[in-house]
Amino acid sequence: MNNILIIGAGRSATALINYTLNKAKENNWFVTVADADPALAERKVNNHPNGRATWLDALKDNDRRELIGRADVVVSLLPAHLHFEVAQDCVKLKKHLITASYVSQEMQKLGDKVRNHELIFMGELGLDPGIDHMSAMQRIEAIKAKGGKITAFRSYAGGVVAPESDDNPWHYKFTWNPRNVVRAGTGTAQYFENGKFKYMPYHRLFREYWLVNIQDMGEWEAYANRDSMLYRDIYGLSGIPNIVRGTLRHKGFCDAWAALVKIGMTDSSFPIFDSAKLSYHELMEAYVPAGTGSVKERLAALIREEPNSPVMEKLEWLGLFKKSKIKVANATPALILEQLLLDKWKLHPNDKDMVIMQHEIEYELAGRKRRHTSTMVMKGENESDTAMARLVGLPLGIFVKLVMESKINARGVQIPVMREVYEPVLKELEEYGVVFKDKDEAI
Repeated sequence: MNNILIIGAGRSATALINYTLNKAKENNWFVTVADADPALAERKVNNHPNGRATWLDALKDNDRRELIGRADVVVSLLPAHLHFEVAQDCVKLKKHLITASYVSQEMQKLGDKVRNHELIFMGELGLDPGIDHMSAMQRIEAIKAKGGKITAFRSYAGGVVAPESDDNPWHYKFTWNPRNVVRAGTGTAQYFENGKFKYMPYHRLFREYWLVNIQDMGEWEAYANRDSMLYRDIYGLSGIPNIVRGTLRHKGFCDAWAALVKIGMTDSSFPIFDSAKLSYHELMEAYVPAGTGSVKERLAALIREEPNSPVMEKLEWLGLFKKSKIKVANATPALILEQLLLDKWKLHPNDKDMVIMQHEIEYELAGRKRRHTSTMVMKGENESDTAMARLVGLPLGIFVKLVMESKINARGVQIPVMREVYEPVLKELEEYGVVFKDKDEAI
């Protein structure tokens, strides 16, 4: 095998592209980076002798298949809903496929075909999901190996702005796909608490958060992340009474985001007529009940906040009460919010982001209750060399290398919970500063 295809050159691709190009030079491989913006792909390849950039509209079947047909291993960093198109091509053309996205039910249905062709389709191999799976499995297996019976598993992760670059009241800036941030949490989150199912619908998600103490980092807000129940059996934790995966944010974030949800600003189900002609002030006027008082005062009453509360401070800082024009034609509320946040939450050139991950595993050993806490914190260097890009891209790159070197025996549609994957990937990640601090204590 000699040829690697990376589809997508966006925010999370930089570390992956750099890693694979370096390994390509060492092993005489060739890397093609395809993107709808060929100039962006060219900047990422940076005239490397073992790489080339090319244009690709991923919706154009023939162009997509032509590129995939030349590759041995394909990495898709496309939006999640486009992975299946790539996956179908990879089955037909007998190519290995690697993504950082959650494995969809559609993708799971390809499992038999993928296995029959002796292929590996590895999903959920980024940060969260990805490094969370691998580091959790490593610790779960170690506890089991010494005879421990696990009674609770809680895992948290968050990509935020580093303290030295934190200069806004939300304590947040974009480090990954803005659209995914705006739409985060839609649907119903599920987890297991004290032996009972818990369901958290979207309209309650950001109001019913809880506080988590992160080693050496203080208290953070956490809200339930997707369906934790999917991983109870996958992690070998069948019958465990407590399992939850959560997303971390600075204190104060969740209440303010819950206000945006309640107002309707995260809704992507309908376009707002003549939105380009409206001001943000007029849009807020359209959302609040008629009555006396300013738009700000009526909106505060709608979301049950005082006009000068920390939540209202955050909304005002965004510019929602200004009379400047929206300038986005026939946009959904979610798109209007996304465009507003792209400016307000933009990383500046020297800004640093920060990623936090922590697992808390409670278990019983020799009749005593114990807690194992494992924490990883990484900061980025600047706007382009972010911790988020590294922690999404490096696991992908390392796994690509392992597949190219024929060191992976697993076949079918998988996620990285098997020892042959997580041990070498985590070991090499340590060389890049991805180190977990572990603490084991009686409780």
